[in-house]
Amino acid sequence: MQAAGRSVILGALVAMASPAAAQMALPLKHAPARTQTAITPADLMTRLYLYSDDSMMGRLAGSEYNLKATAYIAAEVKRFGLQPAGDSGGYFQNVPLVKRQLEASAGLSVDGTLLRPWDDFVPRDPGAATRAFDGAQAVYAGVLGDSTQLSPDQANGKFIVLAVRRGPNLPPAAQVNRGALLAKYRTAAGIAVVALETFPPQAINFFRQPQTILKDNMAMSDTTSLPVYVYVNAGGARTLLGAPIDSLRAGATGKAVHGSVSFSETPAPARNVVAILPGSDPKLRGEYVAIGAHNDHVGFDHDAVDHDSIRAYNDAVRKLQLASPTHRVTPDQVQQIHVSIDSLHRLHAARRDSIFNGADDDGSGTVALLEIAEAFAGARVKPKRSLIFVSHTGEELGLFGSQYFTDHPTVPRDSIVAQLNMDMIGRGRADDETGGGPGYLQLIGTRRLSTELGDLIESVNKARKQPFTFDYQFDASGHPEQYYCRSDHYMYARYGIPIAFFTTGNHRDYHQVTDEPEYIDYDKLAHVAQFVYDIAATVANLDHRVVVDKPKPDPHGNCVQ
Repeated sequence: MQAAGRSVILGALVAMASPAAAQMALPLKHAPARTQTAITPADLMTRLYLYSDDSMMGRLAGSEYNLKATAYIAAEVKRFGLQPAGDSGGYFQNVPLVKRQLEASAGLSVDGTLLRPWDDFVPRDPGAATRAFDGAQAVYAGVLGDSTQLSPDQANGKFIVLAVRRGPNLPPAAQVNRGALLAKYRTAAGIAVVALETFPPQAINFFRQPQTILKDNMAMSDTTSLPVYVYVNAGGARTLLGAPIDSLRAGATGKAVHGSVSFSETPAPARNVVAILPGSDPKLRGEYVAIGAHNDHVGFDHDAVDHDSIRAYNDAVRKLQLASPTHRVTPDQVQQIHVSIDSLHRLHAARRDSIFNGADDDGSGTVALLEIAEAFAGARVKPKRSLIFVSHTGEELGLFGSQYFTDHPTVPRDSIVAQLNMDMIGRGRADDETGGGPGYLQLIGTRRLSTELGDLIESVNKARKQPFTFDYQFDASGHPEQYYCRSDHYMYARYGIPIAFFTTGNHRDYHQVTDEPEYIDYDKLAHVAQFVYDIAATVANLDHRVVVDKPKPDPHGNCVQ
């Protein structure tokens, strides 16, 4: 096994050492050309090199760069002649996002000892107003998950301190479910979890960044009842409790905690793009097939990294995972990778990169959405039902754009007969996924609400000259990857709208600066886009609505994979 693992690592890194490697066959830049009515690889390539260019700076929702991206989408659907279906007769539906940041005055003190944010404690924003705790008594609440852990009643009005059990398999930080703790100890004055020393520096830097949230979600919260939530280290816990936690039993009282931990908020403009192609049948054009993708990605970092080293490392790790899916990459294998990458540095200069371009996630879905819209707009015969094209913002932040659209639809919600979601549809090669290849496609949720929709998709596929091979494994109930809950389709499904989620799956460049347009399979992307076009046309031309024969979820409950 060890020898095979080493050969996989070296093979991956040798391939990365040459600019002529297979994954580098496409250019770094591509001159744009006017698109055609048909769905073609060339059109998709033209669009994606523009949409995932460095000038878009990662398209983070709530930033000027996401507004730039949505302006491009709106200009295109207007050029196609689609009808605007956003706010006030335009193509944009404004989504009320806000950025929340820790107030400069934030701090904790105990008997005159000051605990400073980011050094002595790390606060987490609950997304709502935090409760005043000045003067609340610190209480040791025990070890998380232990039978002696304090009850919610015992924690009422207290600033509780929770320890986390150390273990060889799961780091303390990974054991903490912040949402569950906030729900359980909702009436506490504050919650301090002793796990700060287990967070890497990059995690703390991430926590320091402003948090962007949907204003609607704040309005739904009981903003007077959320406790302050912080992470502390063992020294901070000792300051709060007056003694080392190892010497205390659950319920031991500590000192009075003074100070405040509050967050300021500023608007973060964001918008969906919504456009309609009216149906050709007067009796059916009041019903809609929704087609969607998300227009945002995760922005950029202030610290550049070596693009080729990142890709070489992730490529080597991915090959090991594909060779042995149940085997964890060992420290020795990681060391081998780093040694080999060091040798690459001697072969060519570093290619510095700090922008998360999101070519596949979800540039691929966005450009496919535009190609599908252009093809339908240029078709001689239009579908009987109307098509509504929705480019959602804020998917990466928490499905915010799709949540807002389905909570505040610009057409009657019950007139949407199905939603087809495309997210990451430009990869799926053999070196991306087990079983990957030209015909590989993952389907999620196609029979969750409607058996008929799933059967219809299968029949459309069988009629293709080159049918896809569907991978349904990630649709399984309880699957740990939780794909059913992680993209925009779910926000439609929670209202009982049948959905289908199309994706070519995960890969080494997911949420990396290496998710670039030169690594996309444009022939594959065109086939997926054409397939979604065919399904949309089939659903839109049915003589009846897609039958919903499965239970509808609670639209305000938690998603269940």
